[in-house]
Amino acid sequence: MDLGSLWHQANRHAEQREWSRAEACLKAMLVRQPGNAVVLARLSEVVSRDGRYRDAHAMAMRASAAPKRLPADAAMRLLPRLRAFNEAGAFHGLLRGMGPASRLTIPQLLSCASQISYFNQQELALEYLDEAKRADPDYPPTLLARAQVLVYLGRFDEAEAELLHCQRRAPDIAQLYWLLSRLRKQTASANHVSQIRAQLSKPDRKPVERALLAYALHKELDDLGDHSKAAEALDLACRAKRSTLHYRSDDTRKLVDGLMRFVPSREARAPNDGPGVERTPVFIVGMHRSGTTLLEQLLASHVDVRGIGELYDFPVQMRQAADHFGRGAIDAVIVERAVDMDFGEIGRRYLAGLEWRLGKEHYFTDKLPSNFLNIGFIARALPHARILHMVRDPVETCFSNLRELFSDANPYSYDQLELAAYHREYRRLMAHWHAALPGRIMDVDYAELTRDPETVMRRVSEFCGLEFQPAMLDIKGRTRGVATASAVQVREGIVAREKPKWAPYAEYLKPMIEALHR
Repeated sequence: MDLGSLWHQANRHAEQREWSRAEACLKAMLVRQPGNAVVLARLSEVVSRDGRYRDAHAMAMRASAAPKRLPADAAMRLLPRLRAFNEAGAFHGLLRGMGPASRLTIPQLLSCASQISYFNQQELALEYLDEAKRADPDYPPTLLARAQVLVYLGRFDEAEAELLHCQRRAPDIAQLYWLLSRLRKQTASANHVSQIRAQLSKPDRKPVERALLAYALHKELDDLGDHSKAAEALDLACRAKRSTLHYRSDDTRKLVDGLMRFVPSREARAPNDGPGVERTPVFIVGMHRSGTTLLEQLLASHVDVRGIGELYDFPVQMRQAADHFGRGAIDAVIVERAVDMDFGEIGRRYLAGLEWRLGKEHYFTDKLPSNFLNIGFIARALPHARILHMVRDPVETCFSNLRELFSDANPYSYDQLELAAYHREYRRLMAHWHAALPGRIMDVDYAELTRDPETVMRRVSEFCGLEFQPAMLDIKGRTRGVATASAVQVREGIVAREKPKWAPYAEYLKPMIEALHR
């Protein structure tokens, strides 16, 4: 069979989820062309869908090691693979090998920028988007992508200008209204409510588009103080998003049960060789929307702390150790295989993989909230790590989750009862970690942090082994990229609210509140 037929068959089998047959076709192609990077990258995709992390990783690295510069189609297929494995060295080597950004097409520039942004290198992502805009100043996908990165960088006026330009060119794009709604507080004289409602009224909208528009409408109506209509919009948004997801609360309960059977060893020793040994990780964990971004920004204002943001570096090492391509921070397969893992090796690989991000600072923050699931594994792999757990009022936390449109990473957050059930499992697991690891975890209360930041940050500094610095209390004007749902709010600085945001929605939230209090 010729190579073209094998490629066609491989893709047909993959579409039908016949992974072993797709793999066989691709390997037959490699027999004839052992160094074909396109085939290797596709094979990496297929093998990862079959759940085999190490083989998928090996194929991607083999493709990246091609002696000659890869053609653009091979490079564009391979970049997402390398980013998924957190192989930053190979990723940036491939990126450099593609030559100056001016040589790339607009779709290639947008794809590169997207992958770079996932690494939380927003300034570099913007360079590629600037080149795309030079090539075509009016292309809506470029304008949207630039606006998103500008938001991460705190350049809100520029982001709004890009979105308004996009709206003039393509007024039907749902995402631009979602982004516009988040940039500032809307007023009676300056808002997009009527435009959003007009877009929502179109009958051919897909669920994901309806979710974007309904969340935008909720945000703007909330700004305007129309809480009754805002609640209706939020309900529509949640139902639209939930319809696109597969989630069962029972799966979370079983996952937590499995994690609670894992007993962290208190005799573990810190890694004593390899790069990065002098680094002290500070993990900031908790529910999403509990204040983790604020705490990281405060800590990263210390001269000896490097903030690296919300990354999946530790989960990636767990996947490698388990040889399982799971989703999210952890899954049941990885938990089951954790019994046989070499946690010293996991810790060494984790530190080595982050070294390229770090400077002269001795400390760095790793702020992935859902790493609260991994606390037992973190304690084994990195005994010298500090673990800060953000604690916030359950209703405030859950309401903030409910009104936030995440990616598919938080499927529990679009239904009031499912969200309350998830929060109960989170509290159950955190109680277990505190009991199993006395003294290893410091709870940081969000309300206290906003009311008396100096007292709290002095305690946090002492727990981490840092000397308190007054500069930690001033985060306004910080230009470091913040690629989280709090990208806009955190630029406002420390804000203590007298009245919780959920108060006007108490009646609407009654099912969730009652479930949380049970």
